[in-house]
Amino acid sequence: MENQLTVDSQLDEAHGICTKLNGPLLLSNLFDFQKLLREQKSHGVVIDLAEVPYIDSAGIGVLVNGMVSCKNNGRTLVLTGVAERVMSVLKITRVDQLFHFANSKADAAALAAHD
Repeated sequence: MENQLTVDSQLDEAHGICTKLNGPLLLSNLFDFQKLLREQKSHGVVIDLAEVPYIDSAGIGVLVNGMVSCKNNGRTLVLTGVAERVMSVLKITRVDQLFHFANSKADAAALAAHD
């Protein structure tokens, strides 16, 4: 299925949770990810977008809401592996300024744990 999104979360006791998304982040497929993000209570949340080829406005909304929720609860959300096409959309919509970005999952986990 072309627009399918798979969500794989792994808890790291030292750094929090890392959620790897695979597939486009779209209104039609984001509800499981949104639910997981809302239920997340770890201090650090890393979202690996390396396998996300594109994102729509609803997908951006989920990321922004997740980031705001983390910030309001004293937690940190870090994006890693952001593809050029996805980063372009984040920049065009000017939400890129809201996020922490890391070049690797290890860097992201360290940033999430110590921010």
